[in-house]
Amino acid sequence: MPNIGAPGYILLIILALLLFGPNKLPELGRAVGRTFREFKNGARDILSEDERTGGKESKDSVVQASQTTPSEVQTQPEDKRLS
Repeated sequence: MPNIGAPGYILLIILALLLFGPNKLPELGRAVGRTFREFKNGARDILSEDERTGGKESKDSVVQASQTTPSEVQTQPEDKRLS
């Protein structure tokens, strides 16, 4: 991938100023920064949640499913419209 270089960045800045105007650019920059920050915090929360549980939930659900008796399983009523 070729490098953009200084002339490319200058062209992008001029293009952004023409499209959005000088008053909208700071607002757009703040919005992009907030979006990245929220994404980063969400990813950090998910990773820390996984580390705390350590995969314990998946093991517990398998054990509970294997201990279920047939009387605890609810049967669905038969749909007689299809017959």
